[in-house]
Amino acid sequence: MKAMILSSVCEVKEGSEPLKMVTLPDPTPGANELLVEVTACGVCHTELDEIEGRTPPPEFPMVLGHQVVGKVVDRGKEVKRYRIGDRVGVGWIFSSCGKCEFCRKGEENLCPEFKATGRDANGGYAEYMVVPEDFAFPVPSFFSDIEAAPLLCAGAIGYRSLRLTGLQDGENLGLTGFGASGHLVLKMAKHRYPGSRVYVFARSEQQRSFAMDLGAAWAGATEDESPEKLHAIIDTTPVWKPVVEALKNLKPGGRLVINAIRKEDIDKDYLLRIDYPTHLWMEKEIKSVANVAKRDIDEFLKLAADMKIRPEVQQFRLEEANRALIELKTRKIKGAKVLVVNH
Repeated sequence: MKAMILSSVCEVKEGSEPLKMVTLPDPTPGANELLVEVTACGVCHTELDEIEGRTPPPEFPMVLGHQVVGKVVDRGKEVKRYRIGDRVGVGWIFSSCGKCEFCRKGEENLCPEFKATGRDANGGYAEYMVVPEDFAFPVPSFFSDIEAAPLLCAGAIGYRSLRLTGLQDGENLGLTGFGASGHLVLKMAKHRYPGSRVYVFARSEQQRSFAMDLGAAWAGATEDESPEKLHAIIDTTPVWKPVVEALKNLKPGGRLVINAIRKEDIDKDYLLRIDYPTHLWMEKEIKSVANVAKRDIDEFLKLAADMKIRPEVQQFRLEEANRALIELKTRKIKGAKVLVVNH
């Protein structure tokens, strides 16, 4: 099979090729695994973190990609839920132990043996991949393969982030950063909390205009103050400045949810600018989002179909994965980037 592999940590920049196209043996499913013919795979900022060394390093060489849609073409002898020809999705969660206190509570995302697709096991930047059947999810027929791909991470992690805000209908929500996840959260928030207003903070005029087109009540720059104080804010950026700037816009008792696997070091000194009375006083909270649990993907896919969400996507061929990553790194973002594989 054809696959784009990462062989070492390196910098993603104009002209670079961090991933190389190679031919690998087709994988063989284990007893409880599915062999999936990949049709589409979303491109996520987490892949930049992996390539540039901000996450625990994968075992090289590694096939990245954790927003995978495809067709079951083979299955292990113990598989019970899926048949040949079924369409499935695979997200960031590849497997967990199934036995610890977190797994028993449906919080597999916190399992000490959590394994990530495209980091701890080969992912979807390839023509085929294997996945345990318990971590493959049926994709509603409403979506095309390309539309479904970004829902498996940007959508599911956005769904978890929105749940963790504790937002009630009528309360103000802020979004700082407006890429693949942000635009889906805005659509979700408007559906689930029709009485709430959504305020967007984004660095580019293009993103701010996009947010207003999707129904934001207001859109401003990262360092702007919102017209009203906010009950909750979700940060989806890779840097620290938006976190500090967001805190000043929270109401007393408000919560900032940080949806990022790591933060880049380029502006870490910005943290020194946190002023306790301005940013944290009056019982403001900061909460992180760690991975996704199975329920997040399963529940979000059903919600997305019910809402008839149509994510904004930009398509790339598998061999164009490096270009998609460079555009993501240089903030050329409108919606989600998706690799088209076996089409």
